[in-house]
Amino acid sequence: MKRCTRLAFLANFMIFCLIAINLPVSAGLLDAEKLELKFGFIKLTDCAPIIIAKELGYFMDEGLFVTVEAQANWKVLLDRVISGELDGAHMLAGQPIGAYVGIGTQANIITAFSMDLNGNGITVSNDIWGRMKKNDPKLDQDKPPHPISADSLKPVVEEFKRSGDPLRMGMVFPVSTHNYEIRYWLAASGISPGYYTNGDTTGTTDADVLLSVTPPPQMPATLEQGTIQGYCVGEPWNQQAVFKGIGVPVVTNYDIWKNNPEKVFGVTLDWNNKYPKTHVAVIKALIRAGKWLDESIEHRKEAVKILSRSEYVGADAEVIANSMTGTFEFEKGDKRDYPDFNVFYRYDATYPFYSHCVWFLTQMRRWGQIGEVKPDDWYFKTAEEVYRPDIWLKAAAELIDDGVLTEDDVPKTDGYKKPDDGFIDGVIFDAKKPNDYLKQFPVGIKDE
Repeated sequence: MKRCTRLAFLANFMIFCLIAINLPVSAGLLDAEKLELKFGFIKLTDCAPIIIAKELGYFMDEGLFVTVEAQANWKVLLDRVISGELDGAHMLAGQPIGAYVGIGTQANIITAFSMDLNGNGITVSNDIWGRMKKNDPKLDQDKPPHPISADSLKPVVEEFKRSGDPLRMGMVFPVSTHNYEIRYWLAASGISPGYYTNGDTTGTTDADVLLSVTPPPQMPATLEQGTIQGYCVGEPWNQQAVFKGIGVPVVTNYDIWKNNPEKVFGVTLDWNNKYPKTHVAVIKALIRAGKWLDESIEHRKEAVKILSRSEYVGADAEVIANSMTGTFEFEKGDKRDYPDFNVFYRYDATYPFYSHCVWFLTQMRRWGQIGEVKPDDWYFKTAEEVYRPDIWLKAAAELIDDGVLTEDDVPKTDGYKKPDDGFIDGVIFDAKKPNDYLKQFPVGIKDE
């Protein structure tokens, strides 16, 4: 018997058993067009919703037989989703957007699920941290005040430039949150992270600090080798630097932009159109996983054990727990409460807000990845093409019918959030006025 036939037989048998013992049958279990799925992920703690949905049987509850596979880097992951080798994947929030507008790769990728809020940090080497402390005496204490701006880094940057060898820092991908966050942090202190131009796809034109791509799990080793002097990455790779004693996280992305979106679950538009009911079933399982992750500290501890396994994140449970259980360690011994460092469900974390897409688009324009000025309507239309709250709402409606969610779990929104003042530089982001927002920055491309 062919594998797909066996799976169909098993799914039908499961339905029969559930009906026989008078248990409710999920709509996904009855309707999904494709039962066997393969999802990709990168070894980061924010892949948790996919892993938990698999390990706790939420995919299986929808009649889906899911395998998951770690990918070498973000480009390979994106390429394999586009080629159909993967049905969907844990993606950088900027990847579907960047693909849609043609940054690097042109493809119609959509997202109906935001995987998490926050979760990143910026780490510098011990040497750079020592220099920052000399420039700002307030940092030279056991528990320096946070958030730490890049003001104390600016003299270090200037010193490196005078030597003819600019400071180098890593980020994970050109359209990653990490790229925009480290740029935002540097620019807020008057440091230029460089610009993308027609002739410069590295984004280092007029740069005070040279940013380069490094895969997340390789960040600590690259820092230790001295190839870079700092980086922006997700967990557990900031805490790994603390654990190994090779660097100090100086700021989290929660402190750069409170409750910022980080990763999404992405599929191709063609895949969604071919398997719409399967897609809704997948989103249902992921919403349940996010909810479970935020329900209790006990669930987080259980998730840490699962994620630490070699086939998933593959880092020491102690390192993963540093951030996943509501704390974050900066300099060794400086462990602080950060209950919102990783958010998977609270604050409507799973909902794909148009506002989030618009913010990424503004940063792509700010740094030259979008090469020309665009009217506000272009931002709104692009957000509606890439971010799909309509699919999320279908999944949520079924979960309400299943008794898993209530009406209160569904945000009352047109897809846009209220103006956001949670940024480190105090600039207010109004997603309904993207061009006005861009005009507020001293560092960045100036549109007339």
